Amino acid sequence: MGAWAPLEMTMRRPRRNHSAQFKAKVALATLRGDKTLTELAEQFDVHPNQIVQWKQQAVENLAAAFDQGPDAKASEAERRALHAKLGQLALEVDFLERAGGFAGLPNARR
Repeated sequence: MGAWAPLEMTMRRPRRNHSAQFKAKVALATLRGDKTLTELAEQFDVHPNQIVQWKQQAVENLAAAFDQGPDAKASEAERRALHAKLGQLALEVDFLERAGGFAGLPNARR
C-alpha cells in the first residue's frame, strides 16, 4: 500500500475474540460442505484461513466429544474432593485467625 491508498484501506480492524460456540458453528458449516470457503468467509465475516484452522481443530478434537468414559467420572469425583478440601482449609484459616486475635497476635487482614 503506497501513499495513494485510501484511509479505510490502511486502517486495521481491531482484534476480535470469537466464542467457542461461534467457532464450532463456523467449523460445522465448513464440514457440511454446502458452501465454498469464500462464501462462508463472507457469511461469517472471518478470514478463510481462520475457518480452515477452526475446521482442523474441530476434526482433531472430535473424538473428545464422545469420550465421556470413566475419566470424566473420576475427574468429577476429584473435583468434589478438592472442593471439600478447599472448604476445610478455609475453615481452618478462619479459626486460626480468630484464635490468633484472642491470643493478642496481630491479624494479617487488619
